[in-house]
Amino acid sequence: MSEVILIAHNLRSCHNVGSLLRTADGLGVKRVVLTGYTPYPQLTGGHDSRMPHEVAKLQKQIHKTALGAEATQSWEHEDSITDVIAALRADGYVIVAVEQTPRSMPLPSFAPPAKIALLVGREVEGVEPEVLALCDQALEIPMSGHKESFNVVQAAAMALYHCKFWQPAGGNTFTARKA
Repeated sequence: MSEVILIAHNLRSCHNVGSLLRTADGLGVKRVVLTGYTPYPQLTGGHDSRMPHEVAKLQKQIHKTALGAEATQSWEHEDSITDVIAALRADGYVIVAVEQTPRSMPLPSFAPPAKIALLVGREVEGVEPEVLALCDQALEIPMSGHKESFNVVQAAAMALYHCKFWQPAGGNTFTARKA
């Protein structure tokens, strides 16, 4: 099972941030890194430099979908995506964007490495080309219907699940709960 970190870069929606935190918590993601202008929950220990009314507004909106995961899921906010990617790469992580590009690999064909940082980007435009250039790989989720893409949280959930629980052919990690 891979060690997974989720990077959410330049998202605008507090509800998407809350849902990503909840999804990450449910899937056992090691840490969520919120970068760029992505909104983030209240920092603990009195180190939040944002205006109190701004923090309260963002906290309320994030909590609406996080339902407490903002307190249980390990997360951090960093302004610089390039610094985050460099630090993770130095720590042995493979940086993988979830994005449709000419070089994207279909998610079902991807065998995740032991340490992976999955990157998701802007809700409408996706990951910026200059950020994609910093990534080691890009993954895309094959679409069957008429729409061209999934919501950022849905895409992240599918990719996170795949990376956390992928097994070589023939492997099965499902264990039914006892009643």
